[in-house]
Amino acid sequence: MSENKPRVDPVQDQRVTWEGCSVLLDINDGDRLVFARLNQGSTLKIGNKTYSLKPLVGCPFGSLFQVDNGPKGSVLWRVTLPSQEGNHVQGKGSSESQESRDNRALVDNNQAQTLTGDDIEALRKEGATGEEIIEALIANSSTFEKKTTFSQEKYRIKKQKKYAPRVLVRKPVTRTICEAYFKKYPNRTGCLRVDALSLLLSMGNVAAHSDILVVDMVGGLLTGAVAERLGGSGYVCNTQIGAKPYSMDIVRMFNFNDDICTRIVRSSLNDFYSVEKNMPEESNNGSNVCNADTQHCQSEEIPHEDSISENADVKIPPSEIEMVDATCEIRSSPVLKTCKSAKAGEKASEEMIRTWRENGFSSLIVAAPELDICKVVKDLVPLLAYSAPFAIYHQYLQPLATCMHYLQIEKMAIGLQISEPWLREYQVLPSRTHPFMQMSAFGGYILSGTRICNPLTSPQEKQ
Repeated sequence: MSENKPRVDPVQDQRVTWEGCSVLLDINDGDRLVFARLNQGSTLKIGNKTYSLKPLVGCPFGSLFQVDNGPKGSVLWRVTLPSQEGNHVQGKGSSESQESRDNRALVDNNQAQTLTGDDIEALRKEGATGEEIIEALIANSSTFEKKTTFSQEKYRIKKQKKYAPRVLVRKPVTRTICEAYFKKYPNRTGCLRVDALSLLLSMGNVAAHSDILVVDMVGGLLTGAVAERLGGSGYVCNTQIGAKPYSMDIVRMFNFNDDICTRIVRSSLNDFYSVEKNMPEESNNGSNVCNADTQHCQSEEIPHEDSISENADVKIPPSEIEMVDATCEIRSSPVLKTCKSAKAGEKASEEMIRTWRENGFSSLIVAAPELDICKVVKDLVPLLAYSAPFAIYHQYLQPLATCMHYLQIEKMAIGLQISEPWLREYQVLPSRTHPFMQMSAFGGYILSGTRICNPLTSPQEKQ
């Protein structure tokens, strides 16, 4: 692969990181989630120190690194943990339960630790590792032996996060990216939770060799999820309502190869209707026939200019390509420009638009919290093939209820239903398995249905 052509090699092993790929760094078991692009100049800031990410290049996804002292100071070292780290906790739990020890006699007066900050700094200068510092803290704690087994384990984890932080290299896929954004910046993705996104793809019938019409105003998360499921077969067309295209920066985090990137195209809604206007078969039926009582168009029409101008001012989410956490820094390097992923979202050709306009799309998926859902459905549902499914996500119920009522009145779809996904996470630990104390109780709503042919509302049959 030449340096002047920054493309992902189609035979690249996707299980191992490479120079120029995007990774999701999980610091201290979810305390911080950072997106970064691996190259010679990329760095990661943990606490008040900055570490190079060069050791991460060439390691398998899922590798665990730990901050430790090296010949040139603190660096990230790859570590391997025991396969079942919590077994010793479970084994000691039975004997500790017989002793009936608890923490009632412990007093938190900051006098239990005899090791001072100067002593810890002296240990670091002597080259002590993080594990050695933790063992020294345990040895100089007067209350550690009096704590229960679970309290001792929590104490170790707390000190480990401070003196020997760990970094887990996770692969940026739909699940990990969605979870990261939902945890740190949910407003940037319309509060789209991972279970809602999964249900959205399922109701949209995203499968191989499908042509999916997408309205993505969640930073490109929906477009990337659809493209990942298509796997290089079929097309995903990200359309915009108005003049300005919507942001698709999250798509670049998926490490898609050229085959998948060429399957992601852009198109404006006006492009589809301009092609229809130029068709000789439909030139005689170009005028719109509207009912004055209901103000609903009885034929497929070009969107009103006022709606286009209104939606053209929609704010595009800020660029989020390089990282989620602003504390991760990328140094300027000549390698950075040559390691960018293949660009996705090229403008769809006129031939493709004409084909989709004649045959219709396989399905429609909408995630546009800032748009009027009724106007979007009114303009985009006629672009679907008959019997094609559609799924619309919104953070609130009322816009979807209004849209569902409109579809019922116009008899444009059947099988209409509004679903509310529900997810509950569990902590799974030895003798401590229970639901999380804090979790998301709201995942938005999804309107789904199937387009039908109604001669009263669609007098123009497709050729």
